[in-house]
Amino acid sequence: MPGRMMLRKPAARGPNASAVQADKKPRTKPAEIRRDELMDSGQSLFLSKGFGATSIEEIAQKAGVAKGTLYLYFKSKDDLLLSLQSRFVDNFCRKVEEATRAPDAPWPSRLESFVTACVDTYLDDYALHDLVFHQYNPADRRSKSDNSVTRLLEALLQEGKAEQAHRIDDVRLTAIMLFDALHGAVDSEIHRGSRTDRKELSKNVLSFYRNALNMA
Repeated sequence: MPGRMMLRKPAARGPNASAVQADKKPRTKPAEIRRDELMDSGQSLFLSKGFGATSIEEIAQKAGVAKGTLYLYFKSKDDLLLSLQSRFVDNFCRKVEEATRAPDAPWPSRLESFVTACVDTYLDDYALHDLVFHQYNPADRRSKSDNSVTRLLEALLQEGKAEQAHRIDDVRLTAIMLFDALHGAVDSEIHRGSRTDRKELSKNVLSFYRNALNMA
């Protein structure tokens, strides 16, 4: 009828209405989370099956994405492995830095913390270490002498020199040789295959460091 107000019937709201609204929220994950998930999937498969036996399709499937999505983040398996190497180094350095971050502690104690943290972290993750460094082996000699962990040790030795805690002039070369010695000592223990006494290993490495640095 003319002049009659037409009322709209309100939309029905059933018990699942809130769930339907929730489903309308964006499902795309932030890029950094998606990237980490792809790296986690690749790492898990590389460690369990081997790098060569793992396909891009398997990594994408494990991460729950299409193969094309993986290629948005990584150009190839090698590219993903290189990213795993960078993440390994970042995590390794973070643990070592946290262990040695005690500016009020005597310098010899910080050196001991460095050795212990390196030994423990290497032994905890040596399978991943072997994957990312032995599988991905670029023709670059600088990786042997100029890496993040060696630079941490070099900085620590510079602090010790400033405090007259050791009698070494060529700090950079000494840092390279000392870290290579630690690396070799841990590798030797892993190769033996028996259960490693970490405290004893760290003690022996520290004793070598103290002698090499001509510490009192």
